Amino acid sequence: MINWISSLPNFSAYGTPVYFVYLILALLPLGIGLYFGKRFSWYEALVSFVFIFLMFDGSSWQQGISLIVYVIYETLLVMFYARYRQRQNSAGVFYLLSGLSILPLVIVKLSPAMVGHNSLLGFLGISYLTFRAVGTIIETRDGMIKEISPWKFVRFILFMPTITSGPIDRYRRFEKDYRKVPSREDYLNLVSKGIFYLFLGFLYKFVIGYFIGQNFYPFFEQQAMINHSLFSWSMLGVMYTYGFYLFFDFAGYSLFAVAISYFMGVQTPMNFKQPFKSKNIKEFWNRWHISLSFWFRDYIFMRFVFMATKKRWFKNRNTLSSTAYMLNMVLMGFWHGITWYYILYGFLHGFALVANDWWLRFKRKRLPNLPHNKLTTGIAIFVTFNFVMFTFLIFSGFLDTFFFS
Repeated sequence: MINWISSLPNFSAYGTPVYFVYLILALLPLGIGLYFGKRFSWYEALVSFVFIFLMFDGSSWQQGISLIVYVIYETLLVMFYARYRQRQNSAGVFYLLSGLSILPLVIVKLSPAMVGHNSLLGFLGISYLTFRAVGTIIETRDGMIKEISPWKFVRFILFMPTITSGPIDRYRRFEKDYRKVPSREDYLNLVSKGIFYLFLGFLYKFVIGYFIGQNFYPFFEQQAMINHSLFSWSMLGVMYTYGFYLFFDFAGYSLFAVAISYFMGVQTPMNFKQPFKSKNIKEFWNRWHISLSFWFRDYIFMRFVFMATKKRWFKNRNTLSSTAYMLNMVLMGFWHGITWYYILYGFLHGFALVANDWWLRFKRKRLPNLPHNKLTTGIAIFVTFNFVMFTFLIFSGFLDTFFFS
């Protein structure tokens, strides 16, 4: 059986234009049903199973087994806590279940640094699924989720368009959206938007992102290694080309996920909203990888602030918010991986958020007459953009190769 699965062709999600042909053809009956006001849940489950299977067969069969074990594990945790929460509400049990839910991701992230190789528990998309599972436990604790079944949770956590590339949805929003079959007019509107996002995703990933990633970025990397000067035009080229490649590739994937979700009658939230137009770093995180930044904001930042305020850990609220920013962003850095460049990336963004709040307070008190016009807005965008690009250079890991290879 394993030999047969490993011999099958593997189709990575949104990896080639051919993948979209197969996927859209498979989704046509589902679309026809939605057009006539019917959601064929059984057919959707079948299509989802087939395409998830194709993502994790062939050379990725071990990841497929890890995915199955992981989903069973998380489903048992969520179902146990949902039933427990109907009777009791112990903080200790909540933290224990949340920790157990996060544990597989922690093992996967720590394994390369601790044992020198990737964990067998890992599979493509484990981070996104973990955020969905933990978020479901948190919403259950807060009383937002009153009822949940194993099938509904599995359907949510394995929603096929977003399984490997996000965005990170939330159970309550997803389930409400899924239960409500859109009217014919609304569904046609979703399809229209989906087609636009699909072609925009093709432009981002397969044209702009591909061109930058295959031509400009490797060229500047090579030149920077040859020159071996930290302060050079080549290094600047690496910084900007990687930053643009990261955006167009990742935003392209997210657009694909949103488009396919729309075709399936589910309005998955957008993940990017023109982030390079941001006037400060806080606005940037309201526009960049929105589902991730909002997840950390709601479940890490706000909860830390609430707990610290309740227990009076800080006398000064500015100190409290600064500590929360640093905790939030450094944790995000660790989430990306246990390497110095990911952690430094998180630290710098936390520090930037602290500095941004300080600047706003300083400007309000000491510079009340500072003009707000197109020039100052342009300067703010320029500074924010270049800071973000510099941190992307660190995030890329190229400096690790540059300094230590």
